[in-house]
Parts: sequence; C-alpha cells; structure tokens
Amino acid sequence: MKKKSSALSAPGKRVGKSVRHIPDSQIDFSDMPELSDQQLTRMRRVGRPATGIAKQLIAIRLSPRLLTALRSMAAKQGKGYQTLIHELLEKAASRAA
Repeated sequence: MKKKSSALSAPGKRVGKSVRHIPDSQIDFSDMPELSDQQLTRMRRVGRPATGIAKQLIAIRLSPRLLTALRSMAAKQGKGYQTLIHELLEKAASRAA
C-alpha cells in the first residue's frame, strides 16, 4: 500500500517531528469556559464536506485572465471557482464521451 503523502511543507514537517504528543489526560482544560447550549447549536463543521467520493488533487496551469474570468463566473453563481471548474470539465467530458 502506498504511503499517503503529507500536505505539510518541509519546514512544517520539521516542526511536526519536534512536537511531542501529549495525551488528553495531561492537558489542563480548566481555563476554558463552558459553552452554552445556544453556542453549541450555532456551531458548524469546518472543513471539507464528507461526500464519500474522494477527489484527486492535481496541479494545472491557467492563464491569469482565464482564472479571473472563472472566479468571476463562480462568484456570480454563488459557488467556489474550483467547484465551477470541476462542473465545466465534467460537462465537457460527458459530451465528448
């Protein structure tokens, strides 16, 4: 099985190796205030949504003018530009097939 590569930079990897893991039982949480029920209900998950379908990370070079146009189109549609690019490529690939 291929080892999953880290998204950290080289300096980040060095820092990560020098940090010692501390078990939860040794962390002092006494200075953290308790959250109210109202605060807990307003909390939202941060990060990528779990769709169940992992996407492949790639690098692609686009002209600055094209990228600006795509970002503008995506903003008008209320979505991220990477999502828009994915949708456009998906449509083009299904037409070509």
